[in-house]
Amino acid sequence: MSFDIAAILAVDGVSNGAIYALVAIGTVLLFSVTRVMFVPFGDLAAFTALTLAALDGGKRPGTVALVAILAALAFSMEAFALLRAGRRRDLPKAALYYLLVPGVLAAIVGVAAPLHPPLPVRLLLALMAVTPIAPLLDRIVFRPVADAPVLLLLIIAVALHFALVGLGLLFFGPEGVRTEPLTSGSLEIFGTTISGQTVLIVVAALALSGLLYVCFDYTLVGKALRAVSSNRTGARLMGIRPARAGAIAYILGSVLAGVSGILIAPVNTIFYDSGFLIGLKAFVGAIIGGLYSYPGAALGALFVGLLESFASFESSSLKDVIVFSLLVPILMWRSIASLHLEEDDEE
Repeated sequence: MSFDIAAILAVDGVSNGAIYALVAIGTVLLFSVTRVMFVPFGDLAAFTALTLAALDGGKRPGTVALVAILAALAFSMEAFALLRAGRRRDLPKAALYYLLVPGVLAAIVGVAAPLHPPLPVRLLLALMAVTPIAPLLDRIVFRPVADAPVLLLLIIAVALHFALVGLGLLFFGPEGVRTEPLTSGSLEIFGTTISGQTVLIVVAALALSGLLYVCFDYTLVGKALRAVSSNRTGARLMGIRPARAGAIAYILGSVLAGVSGILIAPVNTIFYDSGFLIGLKAFVGAIIGGLYSYPGAALGALFVGLLESFASFESSSLKDVIVFSLLVPILMWRSIASLHLEEDDEE
């Protein structure tokens, strides 16, 4: 392998690793706050790419109908729970959060899609369409079993992924899409040409990671999320509601998934079921980081991207096998090195 080939593979690996880093950070965020290993994270990224492709073609994306159905179902469940608990006065707040806001966002996207707005507006519309999905799924799927063991939550998350794959086929169809590049520029470093899209992916990953660091260390909301991730019982005693913290975490996770989908759409052909591999490779990176460290998850995802790139050069048919084989020694080492504690009943 020559230096030029190695440089090209490294650039490609860093580009993919930056995408995996965003998904891995979101996975760690949701797991630390809600104890849910959100397997469908990659599906949200794929749905964002499919939404952006539909907007590029001037078509109404399937996300509009998906969000409308999820919003109606989430509000129905919340309204039933409130009425059963005798809390009728909380119905307007529930309608605002679960029905009105997602419905308005979906309506804006649906109305603007045929108008073929400029690219920055289409990017914003794609994010607006996908952002409500994770909080709505939280209310429909995970909130009723919030105190269940982690293993049960994982099984439910896997089942939810397969359900979303079916919904993706229903609302987006079987065709693959690839959107237009966000930039056509390029850079040349040490004789290696780097596309502007790759630079944009890396910069976006660094910027969002930095914003998350600032949010968690210097804002009241971030400190509340960190308190819930550290000790849910202690957070409750201090007046922090884990359910509300989880809702905020799901919104942030949706935004990270949306940005990931926007960035990966111009460099990979995305299908309705492409999100599983994206999320699984990011999960490997998060496991390398220990599922609690954001820098560790980002570095682990970057390593996965580089390994995948060089493995594809040696054997394109075995690259995924090589990447996923990392899980075996890493999980064995984590199992040996970690303390095994019984899960708290109150959680």
